[in-house]
Amino acid sequence: MRKLMLATLAASALATTAYGAGHEIKIGVILGFTGPLESITPGMADSAELAMKEINDSSLFLDGKVLVPVRGDSTCIDAAAATAAAERLVTSDNVAAIMGADCSGVTTAIASSVAVPNGVTMVSPSATSPALSTLEDNGLFFRTAPSDARQGVVMSDILIGKGVKSVAVTFTNNDYGKGFAEAFAAAYAAAGGTITIQAAHEDGKADYSAEVAALAAAGGELLVVLGYVDQGGVGIIRSAVDTGAFTTFALGDGMYGDSLIAAIGEGLEGSFGTLPAAEGEGNDAFGTVAGAAGIDPTGTYTGQSYDAAALIAFAMQKGGSADRAGVAANIIDVANAPGELILPGQLAKGLEILKAGGDIDYVGATNVELIGPGEAAGSYREYEVKGGAYVTVQYR
Repeated sequence: MRKLMLATLAASALATTAYGAGHEIKIGVILGFTGPLESITPGMADSAELAMKEINDSSLFLDGKVLVPVRGDSTCIDAAAATAAAERLVTSDNVAAIMGADCSGVTTAIASSVAVPNGVTMVSPSATSPALSTLEDNGLFFRTAPSDARQGVVMSDILIGKGVKSVAVTFTNNDYGKGFAEAFAAAYAAAGGTITIQAAHEDGKADYSAEVAALAAAGGELLVVLGYVDQGGVGIIRSAVDTGAFTTFALGDGMYGDSLIAAIGEGLEGSFGTLPAAEGEGNDAFGTVAGAAGIDPTGTYTGQSYDAAALIAFAMQKGGSADRAGVAANIIDVANAPGELILPGQLAKGLEILKAGGDIDYVGATNVELIGPGEAAGSYREYEVKGGAYVTVQYR
């Protein structure tokens, strides 16, 4: 956390020196720097800040203004801590918009208690609960990751395609886990699959042997784990492998991360899962710019984080102002057709077009297209664990 604070202060000090405080536009970056996703959050924050740096380096943003990221810790699971962090960003730091939050429960809390009452736009790269589609947000909440209503169907399709007819399911006991489990259960049952047990687990426990025993007793060809890579999900898998209860696991997006392979090792071999991701020119371009910055472009929600920050900046440029009230009004316009296609690494080009009064269609790293209440249409990467590494099977 000390490194996080020092990095943020250094970025702010550099911007003040180069441009003067009057030229700063602060953007909140609120993610779970501690908690059950802390191993993947640094890559997400770095990706969002990479987009901001690209914007700043162009000197084309709002007549030379500069974006300054200000980080806040959502913890992913503690709503009180998350709202306190967001309150500081909004009232003390006076951020113009928020890139985040990450986990669905804290995202809902921040939006309802802080962002919406203060007229602050949020663009989340990773809050995927279906419940967020009907959030009373006054048009201020957007997300660059698709809803788990779709991921549940994708997971079901993969299992049915593999001939898996019965599974046990465990999910983290929060908005994300419940929403994902419900979406998956409905799709799997409709496709003819059988769920032998669907049981919640609590994060933060030292021992998951009782939960695994109940899952094993119910049976199933494999275990579907809809949890968090640095918390209960890894604990469930470790106990299942140690006891021989299950040998193969189907993993939701919250379980993707190098820390899982490091923790489980050979016991994860042959398991598979889903992760919001895209293929094509945008993905390839992001691989180039992220790789050059030392960021893993295949990391969990890195592309979505870059895109979230870019959309905020483009919306401001479109409206000609960083005024809070105008950000939300322009995000759909810059995200969707009509307009000139803009890829990662081309943010300066997008700024120039908007400055001249033209239109852009931001493709970004994840083939951005915002639908309905401002959420991503989205696609998913299907992967398998082979030879101790994540290997892409296809995109769906």
